[in-house]
Amino acid sequence: MKKKALAFAAMACSVAMLLSACGGSNNASTTADGGANIIYAYNSEPQNPLIPSNTNETGGGKPGDLLFSRLVSFDKDGNASNEVAESITPNDDATQYTIKLKSGWKFTDGTPVTAESFTKAWSYAANAKNAQKASSFFSTIKGYDELQSDNLKGTEQLSGLKVVDDSTFTVDLNQSDSAFPIKVGYLAFAPLPESFYKDPKAFGEAPVGNGPYKFKSWDHNKQIELVKNTDYKGNEDVKNDGVTFKVYTDDTAAYRDIQSNNGALDVMESVPASFTKTFKSDKKVQPYSEAGSVIQTFTIPSTLEHFKNDEEGQLRREAISMAIDRDQIIDKVLNGNAIAATDFTSPKTPGYSDSLTGSDNLKFNASKAKELWAKADAISKYTGTLTFSYNADGGAKPIYDAVVNQLKKNLGIDAATNPIPTFQEFRDAVTNRQMTGAFRTGWQPDYPSAENYLWQLYSTAAADGKGSNDGDYKNSAFDVLCLQAAAAKDTDSANKLYQQAQEILLKDLPAIPLYYSNASGVASLSVKSGFGMDWQNLPTYTEMSKK
Repeated sequence: MKKKALAFAAMACSVAMLLSACGGSNNASTTADGGANIIYAYNSEPQNPLIPSNTNETGGGKPGDLLFSRLVSFDKDGNASNEVAESITPNDDATQYTIKLKSGWKFTDGTPVTAESFTKAWSYAANAKNAQKASSFFSTIKGYDELQSDNLKGTEQLSGLKVVDDSTFTVDLNQSDSAFPIKVGYLAFAPLPESFYKDPKAFGEAPVGNGPYKFKSWDHNKQIELVKNTDYKGNEDVKNDGVTFKVYTDDTAAYRDIQSNNGALDVMESVPASFTKTFKSDKKVQPYSEAGSVIQTFTIPSTLEHFKNDEEGQLRREAISMAIDRDQIIDKVLNGNAIAATDFTSPKTPGYSDSLTGSDNLKFNASKAKELWAKADAISKYTGTLTFSYNADGGAKPIYDAVVNQLKKNLGIDAATNPIPTFQEFRDAVTNRQMTGAFRTGWQPDYPSAENYLWQLYSTAAADGKGSNDGDYKNSAFDVLCLQAAAAKDTDSANKLYQQAQEILLKDLPAIPLYYSNASGVASLSVKSGFGMDWQNLPTYTEMSKK
């Protein structure tokens, strides 16, 4: 899962909306006994070094979000406010934006944050030579296609970005993009200091940011230490002295560390399957469980034999989806801490609908599933075993055991799980296109818009390693509808077009939606204030305190 998720109240920004700023304080905070007020948080080992535009999973995204402030920030409900930006002003058709920066922003190495800090970072991200995982997020900026050519040096700049002065730059787009003023709140759009370009590899191991926290150390496969940035002047009101992300490969062990209240771990944004029935009444933890916006899916590569985007492949994907009893999995495995999926976004996403054409493909119907599978076999007989890969360190085993058992029972096919030890190894296999069957996917949104769930996951621009389209699904009709939605003059019009785009996905099923995760987690009793979950189903790190 990329960064990508939680209950947000914000609606997609209209073209003419200007975001307002707000301020925060940075009072020193320590525990009552004078000890450091450090929050120890659950995490997985990041897949890659901590470079914003090469981070598209939560292991790196969680520390990255705290290290780098962007043009806009989101509060815990997903409402956007200018942060580094003084203003983000569109022209009449949202094909050009003029961005002015606030004065006084600095990186933690003391160098100033300027307009070029953004334009160079965005160009680096877009340049194919640099092979950044979030490259597709910049695909609407003019000059992006030219930066996908061969024989690039990696230093070429996006032609659509123009520096006016140290605090002003313009962005010319190759199409209207009404979501741009909130899209720039995503980590990939963070500014970078000049020191980054001297040695990107070294920077990724010890990043220099401009956010509410600054980097202290990274002991690989153990922990990442961040400390409060006392020079930060942004929107967050930081209530602790730092956040240390501790790497766990066993979520049950993490939960027990929180139960012990011994200081080993303070917060985690998930609950192991074995505790989902009891955590809300567990007196040894502080529980949290509310409706959230993370969607859990599994992806079947579009290149997989018998499952391509053709008649046979569509029949098999529909059959598999209908053979899964989502409500049973939610009830028996997740103990009710989720909602069965009815689309590709979430109930917390602007424009969500549970009655789109094709949503019946996500409803349990064993007899119809067998009928569809038989029709596919009449085209080309399938005799293999369909495998389901997942990371074994994330608590997904009981879910995929249930999926496999249901497919065996309800569809009569051979299916098996393929656990991969760690999230990092699992994501590497996905990135390197080594999956020979279905694999676990999910999405935690980067910004509160249907565009983030759809274009960034299923567009042609995000396929082939240029984004988060891990199954390399391609459908030009879907692409066109998403582009039309981005050019819409108002939110309602955009959402209607995104719904039409979803109806294509509900037919093609490039991924199989399973359920929307509740924002569920626990904190230790040592946390005295500020524990909650934000619009991305993540703990409110900056607000937590042991005071």
